[in-house]
Amino acid sequence: MPIGLTSYRPPVMGVTHMVSAGHYLAASAGYRILEQGGNAVDAGVASGIAINVTLPHATNFGGVAPIILYIAEEDRVVTISGLGRWPQAASIEYMQKHAGGEIPRGMLRCITPSAPDAWLTALERYGTMTFEEVVTPALELARDGYPLSAPAANSLAQSFDAPDNHDDAWESTRAVFMPNGRAPKIGELLVQTELAHTFERLIEVERANAYKGRADAIRAARDYFYKGDIADEIAEFSDKTGGLLTREDLRDFSVKVEEPVVGGFRDFEVLTCGPWCQGPVVAQTLQMLEDDDLGAMGHNSTDYVHLVSQALNLSFADRHHYYGDPDLVDVPMNGLMAKGYTSARRSMIDMDRAFQEMPPPGEPWSYQNGANPRRASTPLIGKPGSLEQDTSYACVVDRWGNAFSATPSDGLFGAPIVPGLGLMISSRGTQSWLDHDHASSLQPGKRPRLTPNPAMAFKNGKLFMPFGTPGGDAQGPAMVQTFLNIIEFGMDPQAAIEAPRFVPWNYPNSFWPHTYLPGRIHVEGRYSSDVNGELERRGHDLRAVDDWAPAMGSVSAIVVDQESGVLKGGADPRRDTYAIGR
Repeated sequence: MPIGLTSYRPPVMGVTHMVSAGHYLAASAGYRILEQGGNAVDAGVASGIAINVTLPHATNFGGVAPIILYIAEEDRVVTISGLGRWPQAASIEYMQKHAGGEIPRGMLRCITPSAPDAWLTALERYGTMTFEEVVTPALELARDGYPLSAPAANSLAQSFDAPDNHDDAWESTRAVFMPNGRAPKIGELLVQTELAHTFERLIEVERANAYKGRADAIRAARDYFYKGDIADEIAEFSDKTGGLLTREDLRDFSVKVEEPVVGGFRDFEVLTCGPWCQGPVVAQTLQMLEDDDLGAMGHNSTDYVHLVSQALNLSFADRHHYYGDPDLVDVPMNGLMAKGYTSARRSMIDMDRAFQEMPPPGEPWSYQNGANPRRASTPLIGKPGSLEQDTSYACVVDRWGNAFSATPSDGLFGAPIVPGLGLMISSRGTQSWLDHDHASSLQPGKRPRLTPNPAMAFKNGKLFMPFGTPGGDAQGPAMVQTFLNIIEFGMDPQAAIEAPRFVPWNYPNSFWPHTYLPGRIHVEGRYSSDVNGELERRGHDLRAVDDWAPAMGSVSAIVVDQESGVLKGGADPRRDTYAIGR
């Protein structure tokens, strides 16, 4: 039965199409494309690129954009690995020799930009519209400007106030985002002329190749970015500013279209991208919990928070030990998602005592064929520091039953803006380790282990919900709780998203230098003192945060009622997220 939780916003309902995105202007961009007759992929790409414009502190057109698509006509789910690779010149030894054993902010952490390839590959293969049609909303926002929202303005102001953002390396960034010698204020128009011109250049290439047909014209625009003049400009800037990315790295790069990872929760399947990101944490955790009567425990009761947080701890331990680029790392994904394995992991949870440090990884190799290439475990010690976050999210369901789910990312101050292009080179190298024995160690041509991780859920084989969130390592906990709020506690997606949230931090953070806070759990201020006190008694290192903390994620979701045809969209008030549909 639904619990009596009142939401501050109503769920947005419709029967035709729906979009929910991390910024209201991005939701509007996607809805505009749907109203023009585009499908979910057209609208999702439009929304995602609009997010690159409207949330520059959190995402970038030169950043990352992992995508999951459901193609209704084929009854098929595919993922697009919108994640770049380390330059061939990069290595652990290089960082030790030239960067003091760090992965420093700036050009040395840059990998190949992947979002342009991801957006254009999705559009080319599964969309129906031209690049010009879907990028026009973003182009208008960049060229004409838009009023800066509070989260973006506050983040930009804090970033520009940081002492290390005042040296010459960031001059190109300040030129775009401090046009008056200061960070723009809330409600001031932010114009990104250079980024708009980059969009126009890609449109010109597409138009020039229109005679080849829609798909080939989009491919030509994509190649102009990675093999043409734009690639030359990116590589030249990288070389000039001490980066390692070359024209050859750009020329040889392409995203991959892959099958999803699938986990089960009773009548539901939860689909995520592969272990090159943290997505399988969501599927693994939910599968670990499918035999528990979570509803009987009570929503956000002590037992419920304890159990779910400990299951997340176990999945994050496996993430830390096993997840990495499967092109270069043997990841036991079949074993990690085997029912017997997740059941064995669940048995490790003590309902009376929390893990005081990250638990050891499991032994998934015995649940799949193949030898166990044991990897040495580097001892962990507590490492205080910040819990870095960026990213945004967009999801779409269209009138034909297609669905789109994407998590664009790479905030502004990972690396400087490339002059003339208005974009930065993806700084996602920050999510690697300088440890040869780590599954996500830095290697030439290797993909870092990405935090952004879109997801989709299916019920009895039918599309049920695309969902996702920004938030760094908080993404998995926010997504698991939102899913359970809907499935176990009968909430509509808006109420499920607004419900009080917790995030365990009992594992090394994905961002360099990998902050580690043993036993730590953050809970929003709306949790009762009785629950908090009992969690502390069980050994949780508890910290209360704000009642509506942006650091706890900002979930979007669209629930599909296959019987009635009704779509219900939810959007998180913790940030700028909005849903639109009809």
